[in-house]
Amino acid sequence: MRAYEFPVKVTPEGRIDLPATFAELLPRGQTIRVIVLVNEPADVYEPTEWARLTADQFLAGYSDADAIYDKVR
Repeated sequence: MRAYEFPVKVTPEGRIDLPATFAELLPRGQTIRVIVLVNEPADVYEPTEWARLTADQFLAGYSDADAIYDKVR
């Protein structure tokens, strides 16, 4: 099985316009599988939330005894 990934626009009529170069690669007369991924509003904020959570968890493990390493050159 081969997978292709590319961005497409949805027309005002709700149709997906495939790029012509990709459409030429599709096997004619055969059934293919299509997976559609759509960004949700939560996806926009997810990296920020993960970055904040990662920083919070990292700093939670930091103790005053670790401050000695801040002075190492």
